[in-house]
Amino acid sequence: MSEQKTTLGENGIYDAKTLGVPKMILLGIQHMFAMFGATILVPMLTGLDVSTTLLFAGLGTLLFHFLTKGKVPAFLGSSFAFLGGYAAIAPMLDGNVSNKEMLPYACFGVACAGIMYLILALLIKIFGTAKVMRFFPPIVTGPIIIAIGLNLSQSAINNCSANWLIAIVAIALVVVCNIWGKGMIKIVPIIIGVVGSYLLAAIMGNVDFTAVKEAAWIGFPIHWDATVFSVLGKGNASMLITAAITIVPIALATMVEHIGDMSAISSTVGKNYIKDPGLHRTLLGDGLATMLAALFGAPANTTYGENTGVLSLTKVFDPLVIRIAAGFAILFSFSPKVAAIIGCMPTATVGGVSLVLYGMISAVGVRNIVESQVDFSKTRNVLIAALILVLSIGITYSAAGAIAFQIGKLTISLSGLAVGALVGIILNAVLPEKDYKFEE
Repeated sequence: MSEQKTTLGENGIYDAKTLGVPKMILLGIQHMFAMFGATILVPMLTGLDVSTTLLFAGLGTLLFHFLTKGKVPAFLGSSFAFLGGYAAIAPMLDGNVSNKEMLPYACFGVACAGIMYLILALLIKIFGTAKVMRFFPPIVTGPIIIAIGLNLSQSAINNCSANWLIAIVAIALVVVCNIWGKGMIKIVPIIIGVVGSYLLAAIMGNVDFTAVKEAAWIGFPIHWDATVFSVLGKGNASMLITAAITIVPIALATMVEHIGDMSAISSTVGKNYIKDPGLHRTLLGDGLATMLAALFGAPANTTYGENTGVLSLTKVFDPLVIRIAAGFAILFSFSPKVAAIIGCMPTATVGGVSLVLYGMISAVGVRNIVESQVDFSKTRNVLIAALILVLSIGITYSAAGAIAFQIGKLTISLSGLAVGALVGIILNAVLPEKDYKFEE
């Protein structure tokens, strides 16, 4: 082996052969911490179990790697896009308490959304990517993503109001680390914001660590009463259908987001993963991972941009590093002590970090529209965006919070996001002057 190859792999990048086991393990731990802050924040915001979330982030990642032939260096963590769905079906109770009765119904809706990935994967396999994706152009998906963030803004402000000092510290740390941070500090601003404001709250005496002291070091991360199986058969059929109708449309935005993530990873690594192993395989892996997680009471999964950032920073593109990170996530999921530490986090800390993240969700939607150069001089595009935004936000903040109607004995409730998404897709399909081509 030449001297060059003792440093770099055959493709000019670091790999397992040249780095060795200790460095690969260290890099795997780094990837785990990169996803950790955002992944655990979703169960904190929704009331889902942290241990279950970590378990299925790890298992979902390994399943994704199996279905993509171990070629794509992607980590699957908790998706923020579905927060609006959880808030509509199982809103947190007073005092930031988990809505345990309704969460299994929300998880059922997310599992149904996962089926959409499978359908799209099959359609792409049969007809090709361009013919399918022309129904989901940026003029539809962009406003949907914007509405997701704006619909969640009220809960972030309410959480911040618990203690604005702690919330502002969390926001400031995230902003400072993200803008001026170097190396890993720039990669993990969320976890730094959480830890910094958490420590301030602890020093101020605003944290009760009793639950941490009482928690066991080892425990099983799956809880039957929190799974979808606990409400199938004996649950409320109307609520199951409502949850599915409310949450499934969100998949339209997340599937496009998935394609963007695959493009970003391909660009970072220098390999076309949309071609090999194929977009149908990556969608299949993402969809099945989401379905598996939701059925057992964990959040939807998605490919993580944070870990793509780590790939770019380290130049280590070996998918084995990601699988090592997944293994550590699974290991941590069996410690209730870790879950208790997270559960004690102050409401204001959650509010401060979520305020930034919710804004970033909307900003991603804006970027989607801008980078795709959507032509707003066309009335059709203005109408589509306007109706998606007004219906999604207006219905959410109306007195009823949803549009309800009867089908026989079933009561179906459509959230603002569901109505906005459906109207946008239909309008885009029927209005003339379509100008978007997926190949571009």
